[in-house]
Amino acid sequence: MALDRPVLTKRIPTPPWGDPRDRKLIDIDMYFDTGGYEGLKKALGMKPGAVVELVKEAELRGRGGAGFPAGMKWSFLPPVDGDRRYLAVNADESEPGTFKDRLLLDYDPHLLLEGIAICMHACQLDTSYIYIRGEYHQQAKTLKYAVNEAYENKIFGNKSLLGQINGRTPQCYVHRGAGAYICGEETGLLESLEGKRGWPRIKPPFPAVAGAFGRPTIINNVETLAMVPPILELGVDWFKSMGVPRPDGVPPTVPASYGPKLFGVSGHVSRPGIYEEELGIKLSHLIEEFCGGMRGGAKFKSAIVGGISTGVVGPDDYDAQLDFDVGAKYNCLGLGTAGVIVMDEHTDMVAVARNIAQFFSHESCGQCTPCREGTHWMYQLLSRIERGQGHAKDIDLLYEVAGSMGALPSGQGSTICGLADGANWAIRTIVDKFRNEFETRVKKKPQILQSVESVNDG
Repeated sequence: MALDRPVLTKRIPTPPWGDPRDRKLIDIDMYFDTGGYEGLKKALGMKPGAVVELVKEAELRGRGGAGFPAGMKWSFLPPVDGDRRYLAVNADESEPGTFKDRLLLDYDPHLLLEGIAICMHACQLDTSYIYIRGEYHQQAKTLKYAVNEAYENKIFGNKSLLGQINGRTPQCYVHRGAGAYICGEETGLLESLEGKRGWPRIKPPFPAVAGAFGRPTIINNVETLAMVPPILELGVDWFKSMGVPRPDGVPPTVPASYGPKLFGVSGHVSRPGIYEEELGIKLSHLIEEFCGGMRGGAKFKSAIVGGISTGVVGPDDYDAQLDFDVGAKYNCLGLGTAGVIVMDEHTDMVAVARNIAQFFSHESCGQCTPCREGTHWMYQLLSRIERGQGHAKDIDLLYEVAGSMGALPSGQGSTICGLADGANWAIRTIVDKFRNEFETRVKKKPQILQSVESVNDG
């Protein structure tokens, strides 16, 4: 662990570096007193393109799911043409098991706002929208209060420190969502932002070219933007002193897993909560040293490492290294949002799979047939297996249905957004790693054959 903790932990006590009971809302005066907006001041002394290159050099990866390099995303924008350019901040946080952005929204909203201001300067974006989850009622109030403070202190609005961008006064708005999981997908978010039904868009064009209202748009997660100010203030070397360095022989074009990360841990642990550590922390260390071990002294069985769409790791993966390469190492979709759901030895994995399938079936927007039909079909199959009414062939059918939800051999690629991929990966990883539990719940022979045999036996 690097000696210098990330800036945000100085303000928000996070175990084991502080007591959560000492947390309080950081208003703008307290934020200034603890070094707030120093990163913005440094950024404003640099040309916009130089800020983009600095973020690229830090190899900051998105903290909202896919882990795409933020600086590279910023560089995809077309040249400034004098018309509007937007920043859409994804604060929807609807992935089950995920609540780490809420910590920032509750206690340190100005860290996000400073990241927004730096991004607006770097990418020459004149308008930003913070798209916040509809159920985050108090968080939306807190955020609006902080935005008003930022306007009063010339971060946004007239006479802003940012100056005129594209000939316009820089503006920042809080936009309330309406409670749909699909609006966490970036183009579904844009559709909702525009007042339309939250249906993901076909890509290309990508948002950097034609996003909100048909104009160039950057979409970043809350935690991603919150990491930009400390990178500007403390430097690239500070950021890269934490995390997992790139292995020898791996080309620099392959992004590494640098920096700190917020982990939201729930499930069968003694102390669920939000913890901050370097990327690469072992799952076992997170559970034992941060969360007080497994609840009731039970044995570890499985964990969802990044929200339910990433799938599960099994009982042999207790020491899984939680970085952006966890998916390739442990046969799951990836680190995702780092929403870790821990399950003990008493967990019924068939019920877990059924519950996940039910969620995805309910939250599918219905636009793509493989997702609309496949998620519901998986839910029906799993419900039948859970009730003890399934057959051995239903397990193979479950694989077939999951595979048909994607055009590629991996089961990905046939739908507009990643919801079907997430449902596919989640169910297949559970069945792969706990197939014995499914096999013990199904009847070994078709029902009609069992009936004939019972008559003959009689």
